[in-house]
Amino acid sequence: MNIQFIIDSLELEVVSLGRPEIEISGALAGDLLSFIMASAREKWVWITIQTHLNIAAVAVLKDVPFIIIAGGRRPAEDLIERCKEEDLTLASSSLSVYEICGRLYEMGLRAL
Repeated sequence: MNIQFIIDSLELEVVSLGRPEIEISGALAGDLLSFIMASAREKWVWITIQTHLNIAAVAVLKDVPFIIIAGGRRPAEDLIERCKEEDLTLASSSLSVYEICGRLYEMGLRAL
């Protein structure tokens, strides 16, 4: 499934629309940046409650094109700008991390 399909299915609020046509092949949830650096894979979606600039750097490092900020949290302005510069999709949701992960799983997305 591609980024746009996930955005539409979860009714996400997009703050940076990178490349919506990218096919997402897995998912990972976490807030500890070192865990994400060790575990994330190329073309996965990352679900987090972190809202600071450093998450964009980790996403670029791991070639993660799509970040969802959960729990109704709002991304920092510098994060939004960096995601636009790096062509990353950044979206937010009022849903919890748990609920987002459950819905993605139901949609057939697995952490491979």
